[in-house]
Amino acid sequence: MAVLVGKKAPSFKATAVVDLEFEEDFSLDQYIGKQHVLFYFYPMDFTFVCPTEIIAFQDRLEEFTRKGVAVVGCSTDSHQSHWAWLNTPRERGGIEGVTYPLVADATKTISANYDVLAGHYDYNEEGEMIFVGEPVAYRGLFLIDKQGIVRHQVVNDLPLGRSIDEALRMVDALQYFEEKGEVCPANWEEGKEAMQATHEGVSTYLASH
Repeated sequence: MAVLVGKKAPSFKATAVVDLEFEEDFSLDQYIGKQHVLFYFYPMDFTFVCPTEIIAFQDRLEEFTRKGVAVVGCSTDSHQSHWAWLNTPRERGGIEGVTYPLVADATKTISANYDVLAGHYDYNEEGEMIFVGEPVAYRGLFLIDKQGIVRHQVVNDLPLGRSIDEALRMVDALQYFEEKGEVCPANWEEGKEAMQATHEGVSTYLASH
């Protein structure tokens, strides 16, 4: 699994569904210099854990927006599949009401570039190209700063849903560091004490905690 933290987020252009409209040549580059981005992958449309995460991000979207963070989802499904799922009521397992972009990675190149694809192409004994594993994305999440640099990543296996609270906490931690220059210790949350990245700073912090 590649570690992208500290590196430029892989660039791409693909079709996304944004508020039920198709947007061709969608790219994260549009946010550079303007917003932080929380870019996450999910395995597949019309599945089970996935809608709980997608809807959970939508339910907290206003909080991300207030913090200047764009939320973008992505899976290896087609944009037509995204559109159909977005038009399916929640009581029927759909994600109706989701407004943030869902990127279509039908070629699997975006997932491969972010190294979250749950498998790989290979050749069998007959020399035929086959796919080993599952041709879907793991539950990868990448927090990207305004310069397009990945500052945080986490990758879950397919059965394990993510915490929206933790995603927001990491946004708060990054933005606090960017604004104040102080580092955020274990279990730091907005409103709690941070510390200077010095021997004196850590000594003072540990002495009072």
